[in-house]
Parts: sequence; structure tokens; C-alpha cells
Amino acid sequence: MSTTLVWFRRDLRLTDQPTLHRAAADGDRIIPIYIHAPQEEAPWVPGAASRWWLHHSLAALDAALRQRGSRLIVRMGDSLTVLRDLRRETGATAVYWNRLYEPALIARDTAVKAALRADGAIAESHQAALLIEPWTLRKPDETPYQVFTPFWKACLQKLPPAAPLPAPTLHSPERWPESTPLSALDLLPRIRWDEGLAAAWQPGEAGALAQLERFCATGLTGYAQWRDWPGRDGVSRLSPHLHFGELSPRQIWAATTEATAGAPLDDKGAASFLREIGWREFAHYVLYHWPHTPEQPLQERFAAYPWREEYGELLQVWQRGQTGYSLVDAGMRQLWKTGWLHNRVRMLVASFLIKNCRIPWQDGARWFWDTLVDADLASNTLGWQWTAGCGTDAAPYFRIFNPIRQGAQFDPDGAYVRHWVPELANLPDAFVHQPWLLPSAEQRATDFTPGLSYPTPVVDFAASRAAALAGFERVKNR
Repeated sequence: MSTTLVWFRRDLRLTDQPTLHRAAADGDRIIPIYIHAPQEEAPWVPGAASRWWLHHSLAALDAALRQRGSRLIVRMGDSLTVLRDLRRETGATAVYWNRLYEPALIARDTAVKAALRADGAIAESHQAALLIEPWTLRKPDETPYQVFTPFWKACLQKLPPAAPLPAPTLHSPERWPESTPLSALDLLPRIRWDEGLAAAWQPGEAGALAQLERFCATGLTGYAQWRDWPGRDGVSRLSPHLHFGELSPRQIWAATTEATAGAPLDDKGAASFLREIGWREFAHYVLYHWPHTPEQPLQERFAAYPWREEYGELLQVWQRGQTGYSLVDAGMRQLWKTGWLHNRVRMLVASFLIKNCRIPWQDGARWFWDTLVDADLASNTLGWQWTAGCGTDAAPYFRIFNPIRQGAQFDPDGAYVRHWVPELANLPDAFVHQPWLLPSAEQRATDFTPGLSYPTPVVDFAASRAAALAGFERVKNR
């Protein structure tokens, strides 16, 4: 019986785990390993919220493995060096892993595979994070898709996916190699700001499966109707579980199929939800074909946009949720407290930063990267470039979200704002999204003073919108 190293990265689950299933099918002794090498992800080293999630997800994976008579071996250092050390220590003849798609990690994994094969080892990578590999889809002219709808239609020609794989039986080695304590990875914050994250989330495969089951039972059929309402429990909240691979897109497809009697694309809610899974696929597709986009706009002319020159203080006001626009501030406070932000509000706060504050989208992307528990380079990049109007399938550059109208449409009773901006809790519905207009009599009745109880707007919406459009006029024809 041979020994195989199964290299876990962001595939922290046992079910529908192609690499683990492959090793188990061969009857090998399996040594599950995790190598902590954040420097290999530079310049996009995981942020603080992601590190918090990773700590708890690794702990959950180790516990699940131990229930099956196995365990997770944790090491730190250069990935290739650690793999070679573990092969020498264990006599492993093969190393298997599931693919990642960020540019730095593609380069790393390519080099690792070549080196291990040169050493005489079997080195294999497998598909686990996506429904469709990004190099398998092209337009009829053999160029990559830049518009989502035809991309998704092409995907649907290759779907539905195969059924998810069950968790396999694991054969353990006679002797386990040494493992670094999880605490040595220093993933948790030293100043404990993470109470809100712990209250909001259950990292790990069990938490992911429970959340998927809950959503399919209570939220799937109404998803199309309520997905844009941040004050309602209308979205799946599966994004961090997907990012860390505690759940696979095949499992999601299978669960929605079961919940809709075998026809998910015929159900309005399920079809709308699966389309969002398609957007995740598209994000990775775009990053694969245009690896420079985390730092640079895909449409090169937008690099000349005239951003505000001095904006440090304004950026901090946005980050703290003190802009004076209540729906924007509610979103930014939700982000800081829970490490997550409703997608409708993500678009709004991004539009406000880019188009009303005229602060570069890269600054917003970096803040999201550090504060989101679902910080995903592909999705984060696609979302910010979509809002900025400078990427693939971009929203028209002249589309500027109005926080007041967005609030009236998607938070009409102010439930979301009142929860996250308690200073506004007692205001009448008519003024919760524009508190600076509260009449004097209402100010006295509610003990609320604009500018004192809560900030007045840091920018004038109409004037800032005009300035943004003027800037876009300068670059649109370049």
C-alpha cells in the first residue's frame, strides 16, 4: 500500500472532494496536509477577516478528519520545500491537490507540479472549486467571453454537473508526521475585534451544509423576489463557505435540484440563484483570462480617469460608516461587524466611493479584501470593476446609485438602516434615508439633531454625480 499526500488549500471539506476521493479510490494511505504559505499569494495575501475564517475552518476540518480516524497535518513555509520534506519523512509517492485560479497560485502550482514530477513523484491536480474550467469555454471566434449572458448560456450547454462525491473511507499511515499547532499560524486577531464574526458565522463544512439546507428550505423559492432587500433574510449567505471550499458548487446544484423536484432552471427563485453561481464562475473566468485586472482596469482608457487627489480622510469616513448617507453607512457598519455585506449594498457603497467620492476603485477593493470573510480575488475584482464601469460586462459608467432611491426601493421601512445605524432608529420612515431633512418639530420629538446626532452628508449627491459624469466624459472616447 502506497502513501499519498493530499494537499488541502481552499477545499476544506470531505464531501465532494475529488482529490481525497481519488487517493482513497487507489486504496492509498492518506496524509491530509495544509501548508501555510501566505507569502505565495502576494500581492493579495489574505486579509484579517479571511484569516479568522481560515483558523476556524482548519480546526473544523481537523475535527472531521479525526472522527474518521485521520487528522490534518499543518506545516508552515515554502510549499515545495514542505512537500519535499513530507515526502522524505513519510515515503509518499504521490501528491494530489485541487486547483486554484488566482494568477500567483497558478504560477506556484505549475512550478510545484513540475518540480515534484522531476523528483519522480506523481503530482496531480483536480477540478473542485468551479463547475466549468475557465480554459474550456470560448466564443465562436476563439476569444474569451466578456459578457456574462452568452457566457452563462455556454455554461448551461455543459450543465448540469456530475453528482457530488460522498466522503470516502480513509486509510491512515502507521505513523503520523509532526504537525505545527494551529495557533502557531497566528491567524486570529490579537486585539479581539471578532465577536461579531463569531456571532454571525459557523465556519466549517458542517456549518456550510446546514446553511445550504436552511436556504433551500426557506429562501430558495423567494430568492428572485427578495434577493435585493438587505433587511430581509432573502439571500443564501453561502459565499464564505464557497470561497473556503467547505461547500462545492456541485453540491449547491444538487441541493437546488432536489429542492425543486429535479428542475431548478424551471423555478424562478432557483434559476435566479444558480445564475449568481454563474456570476462566480464568470468572475474566475475573467481573472484567468485577464490576470492583471485586480490592479488595472480591463478597459485601459479608464486608467486616465481624474480621481480626487486628496482623499485619505474621506476614505476613512466611508470605511467607518460615517458618510451621512444612511444606507451606505449601514452597509459599511454591517461589513465591519460581521465581515459580510449584502450584495445590493455592496454595489451601492462601491458606487458611492467611486462615483460620488471619486476615490479609485482599487482602494475600495483593498478594504473589502481585508474586511470580508468571503474575500475572493476573482469576485472582488469583478464586482469593483463592474461598478466602476471599467471591466467586462460592466454596468454603464454613467450608472450612479442614488442612496436615497435605493433605500426607498429596497429598505422602505428602514429596517436594515435602523438595525445598523441605531442613531436613526426613532426617525419616521420618510426621513430614515435622508435624515438631514427631518423637520424641526420631528427633531424635537425624536431628540435628533442632524450633524450632531448623526453626520450630515459628506458630499452633495447631485454635485458629486455631475463631477463623476464629467470625469467619465473625459475618458470615454480615449
